Amino acid sequence: MSERLQPGDVAPAFTLPDADGNEVSLSDHKGRKVIVYFYPAALTPGCTKQACDFTDNLSLLAGAGYDVIGISPDKPEKLAKFREKESLKITLLADPDKKVLDAYGAFGEKMNYGKTYMGVIRSTVIVDEQGKVERALYNVRATGHVAKIIKDLGV
Repeated sequence: MSERLQPGDVAPAFTLPDADGNEVSLSDHKGRKVIVYFYPAALTPGCTKQACDFTDNLSLLAGAGYDVIGISPDKPEKLAKFREKESLKITLLADPDKKVLDAYGAFGEKMNYGKTYMGVIRSTVIVDEQGKVERALYNVRATGHVAKIIKDLGV
């Protein structure tokens, strides 16, 4: 398990396929703030709620200079189904080998019902225009998280 990111750290660079198989890099967003959030699985209740909340608030966030990228270990085909089913407008990226999840400290030991296992830690990292970590939030809740981010960012 890798270290969690801290404010001021350089955000790890990445290039991953989106729901259509097109490569998307963090560097494509240089000069804009980026909300990179990590979620366990497309088409599950909590992840759907979170993705829909980001989509519902996308114009507000974009107007304040933020792009939104969601990353999960799902394959692009599953992300495409997720996007279509829920009418998502945010960028969804596939990280099936979990290298980016690991680099951002969003993959590690979790506990559920008394059992310990390795999995995706629901996390959000806000990257500034220079590619540095502005905020790093780990073990966030799916419900209410987007509203909290908007409030904390003063958007």
